[in-house]
Amino acid sequence: MLTEASMNELEKKTGYSFQNKELLKQAFTHSSFVNEQRINRLPDYERLEFLGDAVLEVTVSDFLFRRFPDVKEGELTKRRASIVCGSSLARIMEEFGFGEYIQMGKGEDTTGGRHKENILSDVMEAVIGAVYLDGGFDQAVALIHRLILDDFEDKRLFYDSKTLLQEYVQREKGAVLEYVLVDEYGPDHSREFVIEARVNGRPMGKGMGRTKKSAEQQAAYEALLAAGEK
Repeated sequence: MLTEASMNELEKKTGYSFQNKELLKQAFTHSSFVNEQRINRLPDYERLEFLGDAVLEVTVSDFLFRRFPDVKEGELTKRRASIVCGSSLARIMEEFGFGEYIQMGKGEDTTGGRHKENILSDVMEAVIGAVYLDGGFDQAVALIHRLILDDFEDKRLFYDSKTLLQEYVQREKGAVLEYVLVDEYGPDHSREFVIEARVNGRPMGKGMGRTKKSAEQQAAYEALLAAGEK
């Protein structure tokens, strides 16, 4: 349950103080929690997520457009996708420890809901939507810059890990990069995938994630670090 104290902690972590605390509470309320409430049913985060997704996309688009004036549309689109994708948003949520604040049903909680990429990324977008409604567009943009676009050059290695690894591999003529599923475990509703990034059959990095895509991104990131591409 979100208490006054925990909401104060969230405001400190996000750097934004809500006028309407109910919006903050809604942003961290999963539908499974709502379904368990027989009285005083709360709204879940899904409508806020819809709104936050749009604000995030236009903010990141504007940032990239201004930051890289000589980059063509196709490349800008790829870079935006790498920043706003589920694995990137989930990683930021975990860095700030936001998962522990999510109100969710017991069943969802026991099956690892607080670490599921789709839930974490959805909540991140919902928080953006909540700030937009509470404080306006400028406040939402400032939040995105604080949490997602701050230290962009450092984070870019993770955001663009698959593209950067491909470019690194292409320096060696004829080199082949592949992502190989080496393990998977857990029940069907909460699978974990382990993937290796291999160059010419040699393991370069290993990643784990709730989806194969996020595991590949983590594997590429680890491969770049191992190669000294910082």
